[in-house]
Amino acid sequence: MKKSVTTICILIAWIAAAWAQRFVFVDTEYILSNIPEYKQAQKKLDEISEGWRTEIDRRYKEIDDLYKAFQAEQILMPEDVRLQKQQEIEKKEKEVKDYQKQKFGYEGELFQKKQELIKPIQDKIYNEIQKMASEKAYDFVFDKSGGVSMLYASSKYDKSDDILRAMGYVPSAGKQSGTKE
Repeated sequence: MKKSVTTICILIAWIAAAWAQRFVFVDTEYILSNIPEYKQAQKKLDEISEGWRTEIDRRYKEIDDLYKAFQAEQILMPEDVRLQKQQEIEKKEKEVKDYQKQKFGYEGELFQKKQELIKPIQDKIYNEIQKMASEKAYDFVFDKSGGVSMLYASSKYDKSDDILRAMGYVPSAGKQSGTKE
């Protein structure tokens, strides 16, 4: 009886150990922060969007100035001129909103630029994760940086540095797999 209990306990421990090794996690934000191409792409996106924001702010200020001038002069204007000026201001507001939507809206130019510059990098990471998971027989790979909530994760299961090394990058010194966080 003792022999069978011992055998069952060993079997359960062995199964538990094998099961625990099939769950790992990565931190894609950390991985991306260690890829120079991503930093360059992000910088370029920031520069582009800042240029567009500046243009939008300039246009809104111009509209604001027109509106203030209109408010100051509207009492002296004939009805038809007042309506024409008001429509002119509304048209400019609509143009700015359309421009803003064209640049920053869903599937706007910024979205397309992100797809062009960042998606290939994300795809490389995803492919490397797939490859590692397949080679090491991981059942699940969680992303620590995403919307998945992890109340606790032992750093020995963090494979972020392994992904970076497999992609040919050197992990930063601030975080290393296998060390306590």
